[in-house]
Amino acid sequence: MPVVRNLGRAASQLLQSSGCGCGISVVPARCIGVSPRQVASDASFHSVTFSESDHPRVLITGGLGQLGVGLAKLLRKRFGKNNVILSDIRKPADNVFYSGPFIFADILDYKNLREIVVNNRITWLFHYSALLSAVGEANVPLARAVNITGLHNVLDIAAEHNLRLFVPSTIGAFGPTSPRDPTPDICIQRPRTIYGVSKVHAELMGEYYHYRYGLDFRCLRYPGIISADSQPGGGTTDYAVKIFHDAIKTGKFKCYLRPDTRLPMMYIDDCLKATLEVMEAPAESLTMRTYNINAMSFSPEELAQEVQKYVPELQVTYKVDQVRQAIADSWPMNFDDSNARRDWGWKHDYDLPELVTTMFSYLGSDSRIAQAN
Repeated sequence: MPVVRNLGRAASQLLQSSGCGCGISVVPARCIGVSPRQVASDASFHSVTFSESDHPRVLITGGLGQLGVGLAKLLRKRFGKNNVILSDIRKPADNVFYSGPFIFADILDYKNLREIVVNNRITWLFHYSALLSAVGEANVPLARAVNITGLHNVLDIAAEHNLRLFVPSTIGAFGPTSPRDPTPDICIQRPRTIYGVSKVHAELMGEYYHYRYGLDFRCLRYPGIISADSQPGGGTTDYAVKIFHDAIKTGKFKCYLRPDTRLPMMYIDDCLKATLEVMEAPAESLTMRTYNINAMSFSPEELAQEVQKYVPELQVTYKVDQVRQAIADSWPMNFDDSNARRDWGWKHDYDLPELVTTMFSYLGSDSRIAQAN
């Protein structure tokens, strides 16, 4: 088993909790292989429905990433603390562990994941485990195992146990031949990263399971997600988080993208709100299984100008990373999310000025910000 052991060691080195589009934690490759369960050709599955008094039982995989902890907090307020189980393959911090149920869950271990769903009577599953864009390019075999084999396990278990399944997608699901400004829900995709390819695979497999087996699959393509409570990791859009930390700590910021590189972005609260809204939307209101969502689009130069309103002496320089620049140049500049706004009433709350104000209020103030205010 030398290959599996090597992948396992690589996984532990690549664990991270922030990234491009959706910050998602990584699972180790201990049980690489196909799901032992085969869906019968005549199978028919239907999603569970809930009355007002009957809350869903929720499992979040890859829960220690950028989005999982925040989503758990939101869902626990909505459905009750004990109805939302956070899971990962890493040990959580004390504040996370004591905030609600937490268990070990390895998405590549089909039997373990199936037992969790059965023993905890899970009805909703949010699947956040994946390797992100730049990290995935550094280890394609591991990304293929986690992002594709892990997804297959989740799809089969969700179908077998009548779950409502949410799998996030990303701006990285598009490629250089996609229309970029704006990018519609349905168009040519052809991404050029293993992360993007695996997300297109997830979109299509989820849609197939929906039409073939009746699985209640729901998916949102996230733009770059910005939050104050996570450190920048291995993602292409992480510059939009790093600039705030550098502005406060050093007053100097070096950007790895060109100043005019425009990408769609979103504050984390809007992202989590959209995720809950699409999961609660009546099935009959959904005209598709995968939707774009958007809040704003900006370039590093525009973000820096807004940040300098709070830290006027911030010095910004540019040293382009050709790998991440090539990835960004293949992604949408702006998302068309009109279908989400029409079908289930999506509406964002944060534009760029509100985003910057909120980030600085969470990250705290030092003398530079205090003087600017």
